[in-house]
Amino acid sequence: MPPRANASRVAYRVRTVSDPAAPAPTAPAPAGPQAPAPGAPAEAPSADTETIMPGGMYEYPAGPIFGAAPVAAWPSEFDCPPINGCRLGVQCQQQGACYEMNWKATRPIPWQIFAQGEYIGPHRLRHVPEYRLRVDDQIFLLFRLTTDATTKPYELTVGDIIRVESLTSDDLSREVIVQPDGTISMRLLGQVKVAGRSIAEVRDDLEEQFKKYVRDPSISIAPVKLNSRLEELRASIDARQGFGGQSREVRVTPEGTIQLPGIGSVPAQGLTLMELKREIDTRYLTLVSGFDVTPLLQNRAARYIYVVGEVKTPGRYELVGPTTIMQSIALAGGWNVGGNLDHVVVFRRDSCWQLMATKVEIHHALFGKRPCPADEIWLRDSDIVLVPKRPIKVLDDSIELIFTRGIYGAFPMTFSGFWSLNNTGNVLP
Repeated sequence: MPPRANASRVAYRVRTVSDPAAPAPTAPAPAGPQAPAPGAPAEAPSADTETIMPGGMYEYPAGPIFGAAPVAAWPSEFDCPPINGCRLGVQCQQQGACYEMNWKATRPIPWQIFAQGEYIGPHRLRHVPEYRLRVDDQIFLLFRLTTDATTKPYELTVGDIIRVESLTSDDLSREVIVQPDGTISMRLLGQVKVAGRSIAEVRDDLEEQFKKYVRDPSISIAPVKLNSRLEELRASIDARQGFGGQSREVRVTPEGTIQLPGIGSVPAQGLTLMELKREIDTRYLTLVSGFDVTPLLQNRAARYIYVVGEVKTPGRYELVGPTTIMQSIALAGGWNVGGNLDHVVVFRRDSCWQLMATKVEIHHALFGKRPCPADEIWLRDSDIVLVPKRPIKVLDDSIELIFTRGIYGAFPMTFSGFWSLNNTGNVLP
């Protein structure tokens, strides 16, 4: 480990004490006229000397401020001493609405000093207990084909292929496809309706109709290709040749819905991800079974606040995390000289989009006079933070407008004159 850069820091010397009653060790006599007599006891520990107490504990130069700790925690002379985790300060605690502590409440508080590199601080709690989707949220939908057994018999649909066989007549056996009108074409019978019916129901129907032509038809049906609707739906969302496999990205439209293949428009605004999953699964279940959809929030809709008035760079700023009024002013580059920080106004729309406003005072907090300002409130989407001008700033701007850029600026008026004395002694203006 390299030596410490700060040469003014205390250089500690370690000595061990095995027995409190043992005599103090003697120090070698240094060269020079100021050397003590041989055998004289070593000088007492000075302000730059660490004292090791019996049992392997130590004290700091200014006394046991930090307490005692094992020597093993401080192995070399270049290691920094442990930093005290407590400092004098104010820890803001909520004691009811609008309660505010001042600097008179200063006391030892746990400050939790971090070591080098641990600048990230404690973990952040979740922003909201339950997130509900809103317009322009981007959702990533992951589709999965399940192998769960269904509780009801499979019903044939358009595009399915079955093989009809007869044990007594080869002329009746053939492989057929369910046509767009939901029928199959059979010899001797013509078009037979099969869509929406189970294989057992179709087999019994063909058995009964073929008895008109064959004494014992003995019909059996073997499925060749089923789940045509599921395969069609799978093909519409398949992106395995590109990126993401069986997935799709959708965005909540301004009307609060998302569009999905096969089921069309699905309401999404105001729902949680779990509620949206149940809504999608229920709608797909009416169309096809064996299909599972998992919605994932990929990108949230942008949230903005607006900081105007006496700030360095007024404008619109994105809310990428929980933001307070002082943080919003910092986003705008700080306040201008003449900004009235005693009457900062926050405009907000309620759930019915009616305008409401509140006035906060953060002047003393920004100047370090209030450690726990009750007016340091959290902002939300579309809030407007206005830093107005102080009265003296308004007067100064009025004077500049009138006498610099106003009528006096366009038509300057000078009050100058001269006096001259003629030869007759008369004073002429």
